[in-house]
Amino acid sequence: MTATETGRCPYARSYPLGEAAELDFDPGYAELRRDEPLTRVRMPYGQEGWLVTRYDDVRTVMSDPRFSRAAVVDADVPRALPERPGQPDSIINVDPPEHGRLRRLVMAAFTARRVERMRPHVQKIASGLIDELVAQVGPADLVSAVSMPFPVIVICELLGVPLDGRDTFRAAADAALSTSAIPVEQRRQAMLDLHGYIASLVAERRERADGPGDDVLGGLVSARDEDGDRLSEGEMVSLGSAILLAGHETTMNMTGNMVWTLLADRARWDALVADPAGVPAAVEEMLRFTPLGRQAGLPRIATEDVEMTGGTVRAGEAVLVSTNAANRDPEVFDAPEELRLDRTPGAHVAFGYGPHHCLGASLARMELQTVLRTLVTRLPSLDLDGDVEWRATSAVRGPARLPVTW
Repeated sequence: MTATETGRCPYARSYPLGEAAELDFDPGYAELRRDEPLTRVRMPYGQEGWLVTRYDDVRTVMSDPRFSRAAVVDADVPRALPERPGQPDSIINVDPPEHGRLRRLVMAAFTARRVERMRPHVQKIASGLIDELVAQVGPADLVSAVSMPFPVIVICELLGVPLDGRDTFRAAADAALSTSAIPVEQRRQAMLDLHGYIASLVAERRERADGPGDDVLGGLVSARDEDGDRLSEGEMVSLGSAILLAGHETTMNMTGNMVWTLLADRARWDALVADPAGVPAAVEEMLRFTPLGRQAGLPRIATEDVEMTGGTVRAGEAVLVSTNAANRDPEVFDAPEELRLDRTPGAHVAFGYGPHHCLGASLARMELQTVLRTLVTRLPSLDLDGDVEWRATSAVRGPARLPVTW
């Protein structure tokens, strides 16, 4: 009996499929994509749900209005953590048209044109960090020296958050993405601390004699205070917190992942040293190929019956998408299991798709291009220097420590 015949699988698979080492991707995803593209899954907490792995199906779930993010709030959806999804005023838990209202308030700061104007300044930040790195005597940890501070500085400047608050939002990021290491109450408290921190910055902006400022946080305060119908107080704090976390966490991990991927096969690194013009294509290919998320992305709930490849998702059922599996779909990408740094960039879904497509995609691309190009031109002899320590209990994969020499 198959999902195609009945709309249901005879049993639910335990999910995630398995714990892969380093940046390996479980081959079981390819089998599911080929034989069981609509798979019934059971996660550590919550009800059973569906997992989709084919490129077209993943894009459908992320863009079709019949799949709702708002419906997951406080629902018993499949999840890795015991807490049910909360934060109804978070931009990730809002459907159109409300989602569009929130997104429009900040999207001007993340347009490709504005991001490109930022490139020279971001280059200075990257160069400064690498200056500090090379000034060290002996081997160094690339994560603490470059990968972590680089996107933190950039997003803090863009949002208008003092760097001295980094301990608060780094703790919140670790808590939000922890899959097991941090207890429930500690995770909850870390997020409360972050929201309290953003709220204190908002209060300080309101007291400024010259106005709240023209950075992203200042724009949110202006939108709230000049026309409260555009943005509630809770939405403002939640949006500021979300931008701060998302604006550095994935870029930090992806920077380490890229460097490790290239240095693990020296010919890849040397190819970019010889031709730094190939960096943008290499970044896109590594975004496609790298399984950054440890498991499928945020669930959605079907608001009506929807036909998918392999069966029917019924109204009220939760669906998870694997963008990692979609990015290796042979129907879309030639030889998808091969990393080809000179591959013509395709329409990968590493940044999502549809209304919730990553707001900061242009910024992330520019940052990754900048830091990688700076590394290959400034440190052509960069090499690994010992064992890499991987983040084992985070939903986002990446090195916790990446020892290098040059």
